[in-house]
Amino acid sequence: MLWIKAFHLMAMVTWFAGIFYLPRLFVYHTMTEDEPGRERFRTMERKLYRGIMNPSMIATLIFGTWLIALNPEYYLQQGWLHIKLLLIAVLVAYHLWCGHFVRLFRDDRNTRGHIFFRWINEAPVLLLVAIILLAVLRPF
Repeated sequence: MLWIKAFHLMAMVTWFAGIFYLPRLFVYHTMTEDEPGRERFRTMERKLYRGIMNPSMIATLIFGTWLIALNPEYYLQQGWLHIKLLLIAVLVAYHLWCGHFVRLFRDDRNTRGHIFFRWINEAPVLLLVAIILLAVLRPF
């Protein structure tokens, strides 16, 4: 179980690194005025999303599910886990929403400015804090 938990945490840290960095790339992308710069950001966004974020999200979900499957009678009765799973669903939706922006930037169809992306860059921090507190403190 400890190995599975360790891999779950490594995948989660990697996923969050991408979740924090991708909207920051969007900020810089919206502020870029030259085509070579925009192409560079398109490449960075695509590689981060597809090469790092997607695999680490999948690994996080697989290892997390595996942990629950080790003792489902216990875990599925825990209120803190239900809330954590709900927050993870929100995080997955946020991840997919970021993928939507990757495609908009790829196709030069983004209409949002850098201030919008600065704000959405902050949302995952709240999710991270809540998920960690629920997993560690198990308040109910």
